[in-house]
Amino acid sequence: MAIFHLQMEVQAPPGTTVGYVKQDWHPCYPKFSIQGPNKETVMKLEGPCLACNCCGDVNFEINWQVCVSNHKFPIGRISKQWSGLLKEVFTDTDNFGIQFPMDMDVKMKAVLMGVCFLIDFVFFEKVGETNQRNTVFS
Repeated sequence: MAIFHLQMEVQAPPGTTVGYVKQDWHPCYPKFSIQGPNKETVMKLEGPCLACNCCGDVNFEINWQVCVSNHKFPIGRISKQWSGLLKEVFTDTDNFGIQFPMDMDVKMKAVLMGVCFLIDFVFFEKVGETNQRNTVFS
C-alpha cells in the first residue's frame, strides 16, 4: 500500500517562496501543516472526517501550533460554504470563506489563500470521466 502526501509551495510574487503546505497523514481526518518559507510549521489545519456538505458548511479549522507544549490554539477557519441545492448539484462552482486574525503576517495570509485552493481541488472538484469527487479516502 502506497501512502503519499501532498505538498504545495506558495510563491508571492512568482519566484519568491512565502510558505508551504504539507499534508499530514491521518486515517480519517484531512490534516495539513502550514509552514513558513524555511519549512517551519507555524499553523495546523484540520478538516472533518467526511469532507462533504449536505445542506451545511464544511469547516477546516486553523490552529496556531505551539511546538514547545504541542498545544493547538484555534485562530480561524476555512469554510466551504453551502450554496443551495441546485447550485451544489448542477454546477461545480464553490464558495469559500477564510477567517484569520487581522494582524497575521501578509505572507501567511497568502499561504492560507493557497490552502483554500488546495482544499477546493482535493476535496470538492469533480475529477475523471465519472465526475466523482475526491475524498479523504481517495
